[in-house]
Amino acid sequence: MKIAMGSDHAGFELKEQLRIFVESLGHQVVDVGTHSTESVDYPDFAEKVAIEIITGRVDRGIMLCGSGVGASVAANKVPGIRAANCEDYYSAHQGVEHDDMNILVLGGRIVGSALAEDMVRGYLAAAYTGEARHARRLAKVASIESRTAEFKAMQVSTD
Repeated sequence: MKIAMGSDHAGFELKEQLRIFVESLGHQVVDVGTHSTESVDYPDFAEKVAIEIITGRVDRGIMLCGSGVGASVAANKVPGIRAANCEDYYSAHQGVEHDDMNILVLGGRIVGSALAEDMVRGYLAAAYTGEARHARRLAKVASIESRTAEFKAMQVSTD
């Protein structure tokens, strides 16, 4: 598989370790940055990972920031992205099997390298099952996503 990887400064060191690990599993990595521990903004790199996926240039993504929360929020703003901040093996593989998760988000300040490698291994080995109950639920998620303009119209102006 071809995997996009990105991080902010807080996830940089773990991203570098995981990049080598992912390559050792036989996958090709597209590293969208950052390339140092110099302070940067996680939304920039979450968007880069997401774009690699929605354009079809890669199969899946791995994104890291300090906690994993901000990068998950940012990536999920891109239509078609299903990113989840995981902290255990079960969630990392089940997120793909049931929810067709396409970006694994990890907290570089939360998880250690051994656990991160375990989650990445499970994530990359998992496949979406396509079972009727999962497909039905994903269709509902897609329906919510398609109503963005409707939700924007609901927002109350505070001006």
